[in-house]
Amino acid sequence: MLKAGIVGLPNVGKSTLFNAITKAEALAANYPFATIEPNVGVVYVQDARLDVLEKIYKPKKVVPTAYEFIDIAGLVKGASKGEGLGNQFLSHIREVDAICQVIRCFEDENVTHVEGSINPIRDIETIQLELNLADMESIDKRLDKLQKKVKAKAPDAKEEFDVLKRIKEILDHDGNPRLLSFSKEEEKLVKSFNLLSLKPMIYIANIAEDDLTDPHQNAFYHDLITYAKQTETKLVFISAQVEMEIAALSPEEQLTFLDAYGMKRSGLNDVIEQSYDLLGLQTYFTAGEPEVRAWTFHKGMRAPQCAGIIHSDFERGFIKAETLSFADLITYGSPQAAKEAGRVRMEGKDYIVQDGDIMLFRFNV
Repeated sequence: MLKAGIVGLPNVGKSTLFNAITKAEALAANYPFATIEPNVGVVYVQDARLDVLEKIYKPKKVVPTAYEFIDIAGLVKGASKGEGLGNQFLSHIREVDAICQVIRCFEDENVTHVEGSINPIRDIETIQLELNLADMESIDKRLDKLQKKVKAKAPDAKEEFDVLKRIKEILDHDGNPRLLSFSKEEEKLVKSFNLLSLKPMIYIANIAEDDLTDPHQNAFYHDLITYAKQTETKLVFISAQVEMEIAALSPEEQLTFLDAYGMKRSGLNDVIEQSYDLLGLQTYFTAGEPEVRAWTFHKGMRAPQCAGIIHSDFERGFIKAETLSFADLITYGSPQAAKEAGRVRMEGKDYIVQDGDIMLFRFNV
């Protein structure tokens, strides 16, 4: 299961957001390091297509796709040197696939800020610097070992050395290595390094309840929009406190609550959707009377790989994939009508699965 880590400075609303996401009761206290062990919760990805499939296939059960959100304790300046339990926090971040950075964009004299004032850009740069410093230490150690291998002309040593040098140069100048571009071969190398500063990231602006109807009136959020564009980072806004209140309501009550703020859906849906997109994830479905299920796959995966997500035997003995697009199902109204219209396809091993495909895998082992 894929993992997204919620990070930020202390008292920015991480645990409040986590509570809303998972409807859990993680400790949300008004002092630094209230969260020491990361809280882990599974969140189901809301997908309106599942409701449609349920009506058409009338299955005994419906299973949405899911992934983990991890509430990681607050980072502080000096975390890379062990300040404020920093080493522990950084090791938890290393385990996640993507980072959701919560940034405080609200004033509240009852909630202290670890730096003494509200400054979203400074907070982002503090966390980026700590991630960079932690990576510089591990890169320096790796480069020392690689120098000997390069001299000995060991296979792939030169390629790895050159990529790490490029990343180090950016880090040395307090840059953002996520803005670097790599070839496909280099991307494989980079992924194996598991560097913190290269983790896919999304900024979550935590605004006050009063700003929800017009977030652009919030000067902090306005500054973040510009900064996010410059750093090519996805940005969403929420009010974590309001989201926690929404999460406690029934679906009908939620709609009424959202309407009062002029919102069509919860900000959490944006967080989940953007996190999903950030990781290059898409969804295919399996559908029948026993169950309708959503499956997460990486964009660009071929049919046998997607079959392997269900079971390794499906990939190993893959023959064909009976495939119907969600759009065609809607157009024709039923799987049978789509089949009669020639819209159900038999796809082979080279087929690149598309978001929304409804698939039945044929295999033999």
